[in-house]
Amino acid sequence: MEAETSWTTYPYSYITTYVPEAESYSDHSDDDETKVQTFSMDSLLPNDLLERILTFLPIASIFRAGTVCKRWNEIVSSQRFLSNFSNNNSAPQSPWYFMFTSTDDPSGYAYDPVIKKWYGFDLPCIESSNWFVASSCGLVCFMDNDCRNKIYVSNPITKQWRRLTEPPGHRSTDYAALSASVNRAKQSYSVSVVKSKQVQGDFFQWELSVHLYSSETMTWTTRLTDVLAGWRGGDESVICGNVLYILIYSTGGSDHRHGLIALNLSTISSSNGVLMRSFIPMPCSLTCGRLMNLKEKLVVVGGIGKQDRPDIIKGIGVWCLNGGGREWQEVARMPQRFFQGFGELDDVFASSGSDDMVYVQSYGSPALLTFDMKLKCWKWSQKCPVSKKFPLQLFTGFCFEPRLEIAP
Repeated sequence: MEAETSWTTYPYSYITTYVPEAESYSDHSDDDETKVQTFSMDSLLPNDLLERILTFLPIASIFRAGTVCKRWNEIVSSQRFLSNFSNNNSAPQSPWYFMFTSTDDPSGYAYDPVIKKWYGFDLPCIESSNWFVASSCGLVCFMDNDCRNKIYVSNPITKQWRRLTEPPGHRSTDYAALSASVNRAKQSYSVSVVKSKQVQGDFFQWELSVHLYSSETMTWTTRLTDVLAGWRGGDESVICGNVLYILIYSTGGSDHRHGLIALNLSTISSSNGVLMRSFIPMPCSLTCGRLMNLKEKLVVVGGIGKQDRPDIIKGIGVWCLNGGGREWQEVARMPQRFFQGFGELDDVFASSGSDDMVYVQSYGSPALLTFDMKLKCWKWSQKCPVSKKFPLQLFTGFCFEPRLEIAP
């Protein structure tokens, strides 16, 4: 495996710092008999053509390019280049995967599937690997797992970040789910926090509230508060097509272990029972479900439970919600050789995705599996530099898009 490279060797600030002017040519003399003139090939290229060429570089190489000379630095740090680089369909940047190195330390490694390489990577803002994480279009949102009042939005590539005001609602909730959505046309974003709290003295009923932050108004609004009977919220939600999807869990009285409810964020509704009217059964008995937005389509990666023991995982499937948001279409099932390759695979696991890429990671192993939605192809990633140091060590991570032009 190619040696791991520390990302901190090429920080984003290198792009915007001064780089000395490189000489375009030099004269060399050999005993005054022969003179050889050398020059830089890029000096023959106009800026727009050189800029076009540089947009085909992998994103990690942009940081190196900014240190070559003053001219290159000015090009790769310009807003026009950053925009063209992210919109270059000829050299798309596949989503990366960040893997935490431990349960206490938020540092870890980021995997670039284009060049199949891991980078040592430090995340801004986050203090512990057990924080809630949500990502969308280059931005990653973090929320602490204690009081759930620290919420940050950041670009992990540029290290720019912003702390949001504290969301409304109870601090001492039993469960919470975080999601984010970026509107590239408006250069704005939304953050959703779904809080679930047991009704006092009644395990069967749970209060669920939805709070939405808008970067345009820089304020939170409580979009809905409802009481669910026989169901509770959890830690899974996602915004897709301006609809908030929430994975809910049965507390008794239902044949289904999991279900899906939806809230249209374009409309305002506060009436009780509106969420359960949107109830969508899951495609089969799942040990767990992971929601993700892939090109504005809702995709679920779930552990398939055994017929006689639905809490025991026998495989992993991928489904897409079609039919006007009511019907599940099975996309793929993980081949048995990959499923067995995880070793001891728990009934729950980490999975996230973006664009056409889905990542699946076992909590008990640093092994990382990728699934290409377009090619229907499963592949192992390059071996991660993280190693298992003790039997009960857990591993987790998340997917994000590497972008230079987006800012919180």
